[in-house]
Order: sequence, then structure tokens, then C-alpha cells
Amino acid sequence: MSSEYSKKAALVTGGARGIGKAIAATLAGRGWRVAVADVQGRSPFLLLPCDVSREADVRAAVRKALGRFGRLDALVNNAGIAGPGTGPVEKLALAEWNRRIGVNLTGMFLMAKHAVPHLRAAGSGLVLNVARSAGFAAAPQMSAYNATKAAVISLTETLAAELEGSGVQASVAMPGLFSTHLLSPMHAPPEQRAMARRIMESSGEDATSAARAILGAAADGKLHIVWPGKYRLAWQLKRLFPGWFVRRVAKLRDRKLPEANPPPA
Repeated sequence: MSSEYSKKAALVTGGARGIGKAIAATLAGRGWRVAVADVQGRSPFLLLPCDVSREADVRAAVRKALGRFGRLDALVNNAGIAGPGTGPVEKLALAEWNRRIGVNLTGMFLMAKHAVPHLRAAGSGLVLNVARSAGFAAAPQMSAYNATKAAVISLTETLAAELEGSGVQASVAMPGLFSTHLLSPMHAPPEQRAMARRIMESSGEDATSAARAILGAAADGKLHIVWPGKYRLAWQLKRLFPGWFVRRVAKLRDRKLPEANPPPA
């Protein structure tokens, strides 16, 4: 994402806050023209109101970005709903499940469906899908969120295979928790929000450092981008020892919940 990309154009979904906002700002700082597709918020860039789960909205956002810039060189699929939903699988409402599938997964599919033809026709470009470490570290009581993030990883791998030889790159980012505004729209029980907040605050990282690291890895052509470094070890352990890893994640969550929610004095 160096100066060779100056004057190129990117469309960033969920770009009005959090890591999406940081990615948009980082690209703009490097000479890119940026359009932000979001359902709410304000942005110093071209703001395109868009519900990514609605195909008409997605089609319109891509068309407007192309109309303004005359080209599209990168799609950053970042829009998503944070949080696990309510309780274990047997207690999760179908509406909560469908809502997360619609935004976190279908939204990425629709954006790729309508943006990739333009990238392919140009013979170059990048599709950067932002999943989360939840895509490989499936903590309990986060079934809908985990499932969508794992599916985003698979969707990206499928895109990478389909785009082989086209000049268009597909990458998936799997950042861990860091300090961000991710929690503000998070739908989750109070004790899980508290646990996530504690982890974020103790990470020592923020959305800007995440954006720079992710874009740097994408510029290096990486398919799987796991950040920060300690999560890369977890990614490798999951692939090598899946059964042990799942049990370990469950034990860690059982330990972290009491730490994040100490009993009143």
C-alpha cells in the first residue's frame, strides 16, 4: 500500500468507526481515494449509506463509488455485528442468528459479488475481508458470531482460488481483540461485554496499529493475516491440535469470566 498506489480507489464497508475507520484513514493517508459504506455515522470520506445485507444497497454503493472515482482498486469488507448473541446454541433466537448471518457473511458475499467483476476486468486489485480471531478460536456462547467469522475465512479462500491468475488478490484478516469502538453496538450479556472490554483494554493495541499491520500484510500478498503476533501461535495450534485447542478455549473462557466480573465487595 505504498506510493505506487497513489490515486487508486477503495471501498470500505463498516468504515465509519473502529478498524474500518482506521483502514480508511490509513489508505487516505497514503494517497488513496476512499468511499465508506455504512448504515450510520459520519465520515470525512465519501459516505455511502448502505445495509450490506440488502443487495440493492450494495449494488448502489459499488455503482456510486465507481461513478465518483472512475475505478475501484480495493474492496475492504469490514462491516459486521459484534457480539455473541444470547447464550448457548439451544437458547439462541433464530432472529439473532439470521441477523448476524445477514450482515457478517451475506454482506461480504454481496459486496464481493458486485465489486469483483470490476476488479477482474481491470486485471488487478485487492479484496480484503476482515474476519476475527473468533473464526478459529470458537469460544462458547458465541455460535452465530463464530460461525460467520469462520465462514468469512472459507469465503476468502474460495475467492483466492477463483481469482488465481486474474491479477486480483484475496486476503482475510483475523485480528484479535484490541481497543476499539467495537463494543458500542455489541449485543451480548453484561458479563461477556465486561470480559471483552477487559481483554481489549489489556491488549496494548488499537485500531490504527491494527489497520497498518493488516494493510502491510495485504501489500505483501498474504492470504491469511493473523494479528497481533501472539494470535499467530494460536492459529497454528488450532490447525495442528484442533481437539486440544477447543478444550483449551473453553477452559480459558470459564476462567476469564469471573476475572472480568468480580463479585461485589
